[in-house]
Amino acid sequence: MMPKLKKYMPFTYKMMIPYLLLVLLTDVIIGYISYSMLTDSRTEMAESNIRTGMEQARNNIRYQMDEIQRMSDNLFSSQPFQRALELKGTPFEIYLVMLDEIVPQITAPLQLFGNKIRFMLYTPNSDLNIVSGDNLNEPIHDSDYYILPLTDITGSEWYQSLKDSKRDNLWLQIDTDQKLDNISHVRRLVNFSDYKTVIGYVRITVTLEDLFGGFDTFPLEEGITLRLVEETTGDILFQRGMVNDDDAGRDFLSLHEKIPGSSFVIESLVPYTYLTKDAGRLRRVIFAVCALSFLVMTVIGYVVARLSGRKMSRIVGLVRSFQEGNFQKRIRFSGNDEFVQIADSFNVMATNIQELINSVYVQGIQKKQAELEALQAQINPHFLYNTLSTISSLANLGEIEKVTDMVQGLARFYRLTLNQGNVYIELEKELEQVATYLEIQRVKYADAFTVYVDVDKEILHMQVIKLVLQPFVENVFKHAWFGETIAIRLTGKRVGGNIELKVIDNGIGMRPEEITRMMQGPSQAGGYGVKNVNERIKLRYGGDYGVTIASIFGAGTTVQLLLPAGIKDNEEKDEGFAP
Repeated sequence: MMPKLKKYMPFTYKMMIPYLLLVLLTDVIIGYISYSMLTDSRTEMAESNIRTGMEQARNNIRYQMDEIQRMSDNLFSSQPFQRALELKGTPFEIYLVMLDEIVPQITAPLQLFGNKIRFMLYTPNSDLNIVSGDNLNEPIHDSDYYILPLTDITGSEWYQSLKDSKRDNLWLQIDTDQKLDNISHVRRLVNFSDYKTVIGYVRITVTLEDLFGGFDTFPLEEGITLRLVEETTGDILFQRGMVNDDDAGRDFLSLHEKIPGSSFVIESLVPYTYLTKDAGRLRRVIFAVCALSFLVMTVIGYVVARLSGRKMSRIVGLVRSFQEGNFQKRIRFSGNDEFVQIADSFNVMATNIQELINSVYVQGIQKKQAELEALQAQINPHFLYNTLSTISSLANLGEIEKVTDMVQGLARFYRLTLNQGNVYIELEKELEQVATYLEIQRVKYADAFTVYVDVDKEILHMQVIKLVLQPFVENVFKHAWFGETIAIRLTGKRVGGNIELKVIDNGIGMRPEEITRMMQGPSQAGGYGVKNVNERIKLRYGGDYGVTIASIFGAGTTVQLLLPAGIKDNEEKDEGFAP
């Protein structure tokens, strides 16, 4: 028969009842006051004011766009103006036509239009007197006009897009318009006889600020942003206000007003801080409620802390001892509440963790050592096979001296590779091992390659794991060579607390997908040695170190190896830990 459990009021109930009452009271008061005072009057009034200003800006922009449209309509429909554009004759005749027909029809609308505009007429008629004004790359200071040769724009992107399409009568930002906050109305002029022959292009440029007609109705200083957006592309043609890249995470109310007859939309971004700026009284009320809540919570917390503080402190002390790696400490509580259950659970958990650590720690070290030894044993079988095959071929050809040189070089290479059974080797010895490998290749390739070594002296005597450079130099000969010669550059320097080694070649290079396959595993691209070295570095030093490959197909490859300076094994960082 199971013993009868004592009835008790759980500790969580003791803590949750006053906490829930306090949260409920605070939420009701703050929520009611916030929603009743803020979401009604201020938001509606501020939004209404902004929308009124946007409607005024829309009407102003539409009116001025219509006026400019009428300018181009008058020129398009004027037969005397078009005949004047096509006139061929003496300079005096051209002068009279310019004076009587062309200039008056251009200047008349400039004088009638309320804002400053820049009128440009591009004509293929080389006999016309070309009139030019100020620098077109400068802002519009006063209304002016230009009669320019069509050749000035034939190379521009916007002209090519209009010439090869049926689009016409457009509003665009071209050339320097975006930089100067301008926008241009572009229209093609055609001959009346066939409506096909292009006799010129009209471009009327106006500042977007003039189109808006001022920003008095928009309190931009309050953080409101006003934009003119091209609806089809989403491009921002014009912007005034405070929004920038640093405001990407802020909350805004976005208002839109489409301009009829165009693809433009006026957009206003209104920060919610502006909508709630007059909520001072609300802030005072909330502050008073929060202060009262804090006072109540302080009193309740003090009482609860006095009742449960001692047991809680002992539990915290136990957790801290676990954090420090001491799993031998145990605690005991009297009574029959949650603290007793927590203490018993901690005691059982500590015993289990201590046993698991003793088991997993030893197994992990053994597994890691086995992986490193397996990777080390695999590093050079292909090189040995290829070298012996070359020696056999040279022996059959009677190249006794070359055979002798390659055998001696192979012996030196494997003497340095074995390194008396040590895992670590001085960087200088590692470079010597690479040099020995290159001597063997020099016999095979008859000095058809060049090697440059640029390694800082301060890192030559630092310890690194062996055989990290030779596999990448070998890959140069196996996969990067595609011409008669090749150049290899070995560099090394200290970067902060790390050593950076690079193997650089001017070979054929690799595509990104080839690099990915090489780093993931063995392939025909030589990825076996690459993955091998990368895994050995990460096993020895940790995930922050390893191999990085950068390559441009047809231009060469750079292999970067990042190793810690003066640290042999990542286990040494944890040598103070004991299971």
